[in-house]
Amino acid sequence: MIAPSPLLIGLDYAGVAVFAATGALAAARKKHDLVTFAFFAAVTGIGGGTLRDLLIGAPVFWVQDASYVAVCIVAACAVWILGARPWRLGALLWLDALGLAAYGVIGAAKAASYGVPPLVCIVMGALTACFGGVVRDVLAGEPSVLLRREITVSAAILAATVFVLLRWAGVEALPSAAAGFVAGFALRAGALSRGWALPGFHGMAPGEDQRSDEIRGGPPAAGDGNEPPRSGA
Repeated sequence: MIAPSPLLIGLDYAGVAVFAATGALAAARKKHDLVTFAFFAAVTGIGGGTLRDLLIGAPVFWVQDASYVAVCIVAACAVWILGARPWRLGALLWLDALGLAAYGVIGAAKAASYGVPPLVCIVMGALTACFGGVVRDVLAGEPSVLLRREITVSAAILAATVFVLLRWAGVEALPSAAAGFVAGFALRAGALSRGWALPGFHGMAPGEDQRSDEIRGGPPAAGDGNEPPRSGA
């Protein structure tokens, strides 16, 4: 195992704090109590890293260092103290963008430190960045990030890919991490500000929708199936 650099450790804490804040903001939208704020913050902040560590055979990071849980609690309390603000939804989206980029790099870097192959490092970066948000959305009853046409997962993949490629080319950890973070954040920022999205699937043959309904046991209920399918990006 290769020891992580101070920059990557700093990004790790920043990613946990940012994602924990998005979890608390999701709880705020549902008007939950402070305990639920902290729970949402912790699940979102450490969920992706937990899955990553279990998959690569590493000690689960927050079990070894309780300060990560403390960061989640502080983030939840900060959101609670700030209270209702008109910019809250915008803050949720932009904090999520920062977290995606930071965690895409962090997940790939930690996997690489355990000798994981480069392609799997990129996958670990995407899982680290997105899994906590998936759990957050499920708990909040919101559509998962995986089912939205807007670019989310792709930004984490880009951040991890840039980092892995630069490290493979012999670039030092600091500029590699910075380049990966900037690339991932820029892609997500473009999606938020300019509506960038990956193209959806358009290969369904005429009448295939109806045949699919028959296989499922009948036509969809009223209000179902009237929207175009949304793919995770």
